[in-house]
Amino acid sequence: MIRTLKEQCVHRHRFETLQHASRVIGDWINFYNNGRPHQLPGMKTPSEAFKLAA
Repeated sequence: MIRTLKEQCVHRHRFETLQHASRVIGDWINFYNNGRPHQLPGMKTPSEAFKLAA
């Protein structure tokens, strides 16, 4: 996940402040966990895979 975060978020933005970085990275992490399908759990988002496992 760290490499993906760097490649898809951090390296694509020029952060003006720590608060700006925190907001953008937080939004990306939310998208990563709730909106972006992942190949390993059968093209489900991590939150969908977690719900199925519970």
